[in-house]
Amino acid sequence: MRCVRLRAWTLSDLSKERNMKVGVAGLGAMGRGMARNLAAAGLLVGVWNRTRANGEPLADELQVPLAEDATALARQCDVVITCVSADQDVLEVVGALADGVSEGDIVIDTSTIGVDTAEAAAELLRVQGAAFLDAPVTGGSEGAEAGTLQVMVGGDPDVLERVRPALAAIGSDATHFGPVGYGQRAKAVNQVMVAGIVQAISESLSFAEASGLDTERLLPVLTGGAAGSRLLERRGSRILAGDFEPGFRVALHHKDLNLCRDLLRKLDVNLPLVEMTLKHYDRLLEQGYGDEDTSALFRLKREMFQSGNRKSL
Repeated sequence: MRCVRLRAWTLSDLSKERNMKVGVAGLGAMGRGMARNLAAAGLLVGVWNRTRANGEPLADELQVPLAEDATALARQCDVVITCVSADQDVLEVVGALADGVSEGDIVIDTSTIGVDTAEAAAELLRVQGAAFLDAPVTGGSEGAEAGTLQVMVGGDPDVLERVRPALAAIGSDATHFGPVGYGQRAKAVNQVMVAGIVQAISESLSFAEASGLDTERLLPVLTGGAAGSRLLERRGSRILAGDFEPGFRVALHHKDLNLCRDLLRKLDVNLPLVEMTLKHYDRLLEQGYGDEDTSALFRLKREMFQSGNRKSL
């Protein structure tokens, strides 16, 4: 499958589509950032959240209506961007949107879900004459706030071209990978790689701390060298300080890695990195750390170096 990268988006592109009416369904950490950036681009006309009380402050801040339900949001928009957590939630939201869409409308789902779920969502909209793009994103809540998300897209490339202005507001780039479902396949690869990075950073920093190194002096050396990564740069000091305020929660990555495992089983492959990380996340969830950042894996790695507990996880 050939990968197609869209040309760079410009402010002139945005100005040509000022009449595009965009709504956001799902106002969690990611959805809030997307909505703010769409509002700044002059494209946002409404928002909706399953828990209304959690959506009201943002609607007031952005001075847009808070729809009564997803169906009402679809009726007032040409494009709806959805951002919810689980497969069944996506199907419920898209089903409600399908009751309100008009022919030619577009739903862009930025959630991380199963390939089968993405295909089912697309079919719900197709019978109503609307289009669907599965467009999971990477970059975390920081990227959502900054409008620098990377968007991995599956669906009709012509539909993708039509919604470039909306995606320009929330991300720095979008790449088309194939039909519906291929955005989720690309995101699965990303999530496996994230698992490896989180494992390496939490293990290495635990090793550094146990070795008696001055970690404040060590971190700039690591981030500036071959071991550098965005996660280390953004989270290194906070990890060592025991600050695991979520950018990307353990529970969500656990869910995503189970989706990766499903795809791997279809290829008859078992990746040790995925299995190990799921095992470790199971322990964090059992200990009540599911809502912490994935870097909370450091809690388990640090235990390995404590006296009387020096064994592998």
